[in-house]
Amino acid sequence: MRLDKFVCKSTQLTKDEAIARIHCGDVLVNQSVVTNESTQVHENNAILLNGFQLTPRDFRYIMLNKPAATICSNIDEVYPSLFNLLDIDHVSELHIAGRLDADTTGMVLITDDGRWSFNITRPTCHCAKVYQVTLSKAITDDAAIQIKSGIKLQGEDKLTLPANLVVINSKEVLLTITEGKFHQVKRMFSAVGNRVVSLHRVAIGEVSLDIDVGQWRYLTAPEIESFIK
Repeated sequence: MRLDKFVCKSTQLTKDEAIARIHCGDVLVNQSVVTNESTQVHENNAILLNGFQLTPRDFRYIMLNKPAATICSNIDEVYPSLFNLLDIDHVSELHIAGRLDADTTGMVLITDDGRWSFNITRPTCHCAKVYQVTLSKAITDDAAIQIKSGIKLQGEDKLTLPANLVVINSKEVLLTITEGKFHQVKRMFSAVGNRVVSLHRVAIGEVSLDIDVGQWRYLTAPEIESFIK
């Protein structure tokens, strides 16, 4: 964790205030003055601010059911930020582990634990994401086979990794992928001559969405641990 983030997470200081205190030499790391706010520190380091030991607040792990017309950003842009839905303190410390497009709905995981979210977003972890997909045209058997086996997306050199596809009805499927390429689901169906009408994420890893649109809850201990295995 960066030193300025550690100070913020251990106090009521804003980021700018924390950086100012660090530059002034008010912060000791293992008995040495550190004036570079980007210095990486750990929870087991002895970090003092004006002689007082700093202890960071507990990490938070949140599931949110994202509505359409919201964005996975910490600030409002063309659409409002989904962080407006969280009525908790220190929202600015949180980040999203796996973003969704503005028009995509469903499960978003939010945390202030960077190492934990890395297990979800790191490509080599192959963390599964399950999407309920509504299509403009009935899916063909050939298209389903291609998606399951791996297909070449426009602008990509390699095939997508094999995916799991379950047909709910002719125009609705459940798709499980273990990659996170840009607009991957939409591009996969476009590559087989179809178009995604709506996209809703229903699960990440072993955790399934179980709350209403616009609602959020803290993850349970087993759910948190499931991403650390």
